[in-house]
Amino acid sequence: MDITPLIAADRQIIQSYNAQGFKVSGQRFAGNVCVFVDQTCPWEFAGTLADLTPRAFSDFDISGDALDVVLLGTGGQMGFAPNEVKAFFKSKGVILESMDTGAACRTYNVLMTEGRRIATFLMTDKL
Repeated sequence: MDITPLIAADRQIIQSYNAQGFKVSGQRFAGNVCVFVDQTCPWEFAGTLADLTPRAFSDFDISGDALDVVLLGTGGQMGFAPNEVKAFFKSKGVILESMDTGAACRTYNVLMTEGRRIATFLMTDKL
């Protein structure tokens, strides 16, 4: 019996990752990346987790109207977003969950197949 969930062709699924980047729905991305249910694009943030500010998310629609949850993949080690970033997401009505990048990839895939309004921002710097 095939238990693979049916995933619509227009949905983004994270297939693999390593220290250099990610493979999402058959396409390779070098460096940090953001994955939304309907699109994937490079994330131009180049600093460390301690350098993260709300400005790093300014090119994206981060609002409670568009998303329920944002996962932050912090690299190979679990870390927490700075308080300023947490407050930014809270002000937008979006839940921010920080976890290591591997966990963020897996969690994104599960929540995406459940039809959740989700995005993930994935860092490679500490893998």
